Amino acid sequence: MARRVQDYDEDDVRVRPGRRGSRPRTRRRPAHDDASAGFVTAVDRGRYRVLVDGGTRDERAVVAMRARELGRKGVVVGDRVALVGDVSGAQDTLARIVRVEPRVSSLRRTADDTDPFERIIVANADQLVIVTALADPEPRPRMIDRQLVAGYDAGMDPLLCLTKADLADPGGLVAEYAPLGVPYVVTRRGGDLDELRGHLSGRMSVLVGHSGVGKSTLVNALVPDAERAVSHVNAVTGRGRHTSSSAIALELPGGDGWIIDTPGVRSFGLAHVEPENVINAFEDLAEGAAERCPPLCDHLQESCGLDGWVEDGHASRARLDSLRRLLASREGEPE
Repeated sequence: MARRVQDYDEDDVRVRPGRRGSRPRTRRRPAHDDASAGFVTAVDRGRYRVLVDGGTRDERAVVAMRARELGRKGVVVGDRVALVGDVSGAQDTLARIVRVEPRVSSLRRTADDTDPFERIIVANADQLVIVTALADPEPRPRMIDRQLVAGYDAGMDPLLCLTKADLADPGGLVAEYAPLGVPYVVTRRGGDLDELRGHLSGRMSVLVGHSGVGKSTLVNALVPDAERAVSHVNAVTGRGRHTSSSAIALELPGGDGWIIDTPGVRSFGLAHVEPENVINAFEDLAEGAAERCPPLCDHLQESCGLDGWVEDGHASRARLDSLRRLLASREGEPE
């Protein structure tokens, strides 16, 4: 007797045997049209602190978990998400994150330059504030270069924040980065931060830097109730101690923007960055690369057409040297 085969649509419900008997399953996922919108401000051991109805009288912090339907899609600080369940924010309640909205930017790094697995540090920030001390610990230009590359790759605007100017003159480091055209601010212990506040106003900024450079000190001064722990630099190694164990988003007083403080890092791998994403940050050189460079040119070889582009007066030699330093930093070992 021939078995009857019934036509069906692939989106229709299918039955799959389970341990407790047959249960209808479907490929369709709930639309969650009634989900609440939220902004992830902190992540702690699988729990997410999410701001709901931000900027209104009903603003509240909700604790949430990641829904199984997200699969392996990660959720990071800065993400805009959709929540279902108990979003009252009451004590001992738990909501579910069912959707992560498309990201405007993703600041990423890898453990080293050979690691194929990239890690998203924060999402949706539009400004990368690279915090480096002028002394105690000493500046690490190669680390700054790497963070600049990651920022350019993410499409973020960079800002150099040079701390501890009471211990060393910023002139040398400022001159080193002048050809890149990167804006900078200089701070000192107990000094005025109005210039820095001006750069942060109305923006979503992420602060990065290795341990001991003064990020937490800046955060505590900018957001007085932040209470971020402050580290001390080891007199022998010249390195700071990790005091911030996870990223956290903090609103500036008066609702004038957000800053995201991140844990100090000792390396910044760039295995995920393509050279063209770096050169695109140099508009005057990107045009020359498109016109004169051979396919797959890494812009570090002698046959690179950018040398002729500079000689013809389309861009400065200092700009080309800066680009090549960034590209070499991508290829070299992290400091």
